[in-house]
Amino acid sequence: MAIGAIIILAVLGAVLLFGIGIYNRLIATRNEFKNAFAQIDVQLRRRYDLIPNLVETAKGYLAHERETLEAVIQARNNAQSAAGDASARPENGASIAALGVAEGALTGVMGRFFALAEAYPDLKADQSMQELMEELSVTENRIAAARQQFNDAGTAFNNFREQFPNNLVSALFGFNRAALLEIEDPHMRETPKLSFS
Repeated sequence: MAIGAIIILAVLGAVLLFGIGIYNRLIATRNEFKNAFAQIDVQLRRRYDLIPNLVETAKGYLAHERETLEAVIQARNNAQSAAGDASARPENGASIAALGVAEGALTGVMGRFFALAEAYPDLKADQSMQELMEELSVTENRIAAARQQFNDAGTAFNNFREQFPNNLVSALFGFNRAALLEIEDPHMRETPKLSFS
């Protein structure tokens, strides 16, 4: 075998090994953002479990506010469904975007619920309501932290995926851009104000 052929084979082998390294790193960073979404999913499920208890506790005090209570449950159900879709495919940008929209709607209706509940001193004084509000507040903080971790992991994946020559390998093997979990309406980015003390 000629020295030229050996050099060509060595270069091709080095390129192949380099490509395998990039591919493996793409897999690792994609799995990191999928795992980060799993952490969001855990906290969202916790919130979805708390909301019906909160509404049930408030029902006795807000019986004539049935429309608001039903809106909360409907928004919760929509968000829960969107979270299920996103959980099954966290790499799907459309699923993540739909979850962001559903979460924005839930945050908005929960804000109206809390504003309405503020007007009822007996409800504010209810021990069960106070405990649920505290649990929900802690959960909201955990969701925000998990969402930040997910977005950080997605950004790291996107940065690695888009750098040269990684972009060649990612295009060859169909590694799509990771969608970040963002809430569209800026005033809905805020955690609902919880002041039942």
